[in-house]
Amino acid sequence: MNVVDIGYSCYVSTNKIVAIAAPDSSPIKRIIQEARDRGSLIDCTFGKKNKSVIITVSDHVILSSRTAEYILGTEKGENADE
Repeated sequence: MNVVDIGYSCYVSTNKIVAIAAPDSSPIKRIIQEARDRGSLIDCTFGKKNKSVIITVSDHVILSSRTAEYILGTEKGENADE
């Protein structure tokens, strides 16, 4: 099973990820609110600013304080904690 680090020792199975999106657009904000209302929102930001939204095959929505580039491993040597 392949997993990806989404920050702060939180991991998500790569075969369960449908999409990774930025949290800025209105449709994504609506998806976050709907997940919160139905109880399927998982907040892994640990109080930090939300920088990416992960949508899974089970309709769970996961919030991460790491950027999509960091999660995918394409960020150029930057540390998202700072």
